[in-house]
Amino acid sequence: MRMGVFGATGVIGSRVVAEAVRRGHHVTAFTRDASRFPAETGEIAWQVADVLDVPGVTSAITGLDVVVNALNAGRDVPDTIANAHVLPATARSLLEALESQPAARLIVVGGAGSLEVRPGLQVADAEGFAEGLPELLGVPAEYIKVVLAHREALALYRLSNRNWTYLSPSAARVDPGTRTGRFRVGGDRLLVREDGTSDISAEDLAVAILDEAELPRHVQRRFTVGY
Repeated sequence: MRMGVFGATGVIGSRVVAEAVRRGHHVTAFTRDASRFPAETGEIAWQVADVLDVPGVTSAITGLDVVVNALNAGRDVPDTIANAHVLPATARSLLEALESQPAARLIVVGGAGSLEVRPGLQVADAEGFAEGLPELLGVPAEYIKVVLAHREALALYRLSNRNWTYLSPSAARVDPGTRTGRFRVGGDRLLVREDGTSDISAEDLAVAILDEAELPRHVQRRFTVGY
């Protein structure tokens, strides 16, 4: 397939690019800053693109079969909090750009805050969730702005008629780790181990994204993965 990855230099995006190349797909890696291009590009086509520039994004994704949005709102925690509004803005931009590419699939790496801990109760609405963010993710309680922005973006995708898929990872921060290819797949319910932990490596998250790209099972739906 011809795949484009926004946020290709990030923890998750870079692993999506690597997994796609490993499986023999043609990959265009998008980043906002040309200085972040690697010295050796190999089989990957690198391209500068601002995801909020609708005409530019429309041009960039023309001819692609799958577009992966692995962008965060910033490069560090304070920057991400300050720019949380970028997450729903990115959703609006991508959905508008995809109007001219109705056959293209969009796979979005989102947040876990909109997953349910029990029927009708989402993670973000659980008592003490914001106050527990420093322990859970190592971020200040103000990070709840980012969690809610991810949820707002999901609502925008759900209102659209594009071929979108939204992937919510487990609750813990997604960090580099081991590619096992073994994890559980769920729907709107947070996946938790018997010991109460909820996590997945960036490598296995990339595996889940490529599995979905190759064999669509969640078109116009959200799903989650975790150990």
